[in-house]
Parts: sequence; structure tokens; C-alpha cells
Amino acid sequence: MNAVPRPHVLVVDDDPGVCQLVEDYLGQNDFRVSAAGSGAQLLATFRAGVVDLILLDLRLPGEDGMHLLRQLRAESQVPVIILTGRAEEADRVMGLELGADDYLTKPFSPRELLARIRTVLRRTHAGQESHGAPVCRAYRIPGWELNLRTRRLTATGGPEVVLSNGEFNLLAALLATANRVVSRDQLIELSRRYDNEVYDRAIDVQILRLRRKIEATPAEPKIIVTERGVGYRVAVPVEVVY
Repeated sequence: MNAVPRPHVLVVDDDPGVCQLVEDYLGQNDFRVSAAGSGAQLLATFRAGVVDLILLDLRLPGEDGMHLLRQLRAESQVPVIILTGRAEEADRVMGLELGADDYLTKPFSPRELLARIRTVLRRTHAGQESHGAPVCRAYRIPGWELNLRTRRLTATGGPEVVLSNGEFNLLAALLATANRVVSRDQLIELSRRYDNEVYDRAIDVQILRLRRKIEATPAEPKIIVTERGVGYRVAVPVEVVY
């Protein structure tokens, strides 16, 4: 049985001392920490792999932390804790309204930061479980990775493939039931784990679109296969990334 990876925290701050403090303390408490000193580094790290939580400083040189928060929220629901020297109530309120999960001002206690991180992650996992979704971060199949946090599909060593909301929901539902035949009605219900969107009359259309994006030969699918008269099945190995 594979060991569960340590949660990955990305700290975004231009102060190397803050980054080192967070990395040292969280590292002693079973977290993996990466650091980014700019918005470009933040987005590059975030898009390159699985990140469980982001600590975001609002005051990066020449950049607007609120704008970065809007970008993150436009792309995913990964938890964000604002970590900043701004103490004004208006900034705290705006950050929370833009989708931050918590707010901690500098100077801060590493113990309090750890407690807040654990609380946010517990709340995130509980929210997933309450909708029946497996608490995993991504699915991998030969040649592809579907990141559930960022809702991104990327080719191994290649570019991102843009999915519509419905395509993402359907692919996530299929990968969650790997090597099991699922009917159209079951796919509708399973897709609600990832979103409330219902597309009961478009399953076959969504399947065709997905095949065009992920199959080497869409007319002869090897990943999403049809079980005639029953439904669909993912016919390749699926790795669950926790």
C-alpha cells in the first residue's frame, strides 16, 4: 500500500525569511513546502503539479495580491490563506469576499499558522466527503493527469487541454469508477460529486468530445470504451493521487 503523500503548501512571499520560517516549521509537522516570490512563480508552480493549500502575501513587489487571488479563484478552489502585513479591516474583508479561506496578519505565530492550515484542510476534505467525492487530488491515466483541485487536464510532459465544465465533470466521474461499467443515469448522478450541473441529454455528446481530446484515434477509443446497451467504461489503469 502506497504511503499518503504529505500535504503540499505553497507559500507566496518575497521575504526569504518568512518563506524559510514557514518551510522549517511546517516541514517539522509533516508538510511539504514550496516557495514563490512572485505571481509568475506562483502560477507556474500551481499549474505544474498538485498544491493542497496556498499562503498568499498581498504585498508582492509590483503586483496586486488581490488580482492574484482572483486568478486563483477563476481557475480552482484550492484553499488560500492570506498571509500579509496589511491589518486594515477593508483588506481582510475584501480578501475573504474574493474567496480566501482565512486571513493571518504578520507578525504571526507559526503554531497559529499550523492550526489554521490544518483547520482549512479538514474543512476542505469534509466538504468533499459530504458530497460523496473521494478525497483525492488528481487522477492519472497513461498519458494524462486530471487535477481535481485546479480542474485541469494535462498531457504527460505536454500542454493543458481545455475542458468545458460538463466535460470535466464527466471525465472525473468516469475516472472515479475505473474499469466499472456505468450507465448514463449513473454518470449523471456521479457527476454531481464535482458540480451541480446536470446534462442528462448530452452524455453521448460529451463522450464524443472527450474522445476527440484524449484518444489517439477517437473512432477507435482505447480509454473510454462503450459497453453496448449498458453504458461506458474507462479501460486503462487509473492512479489515484492523494
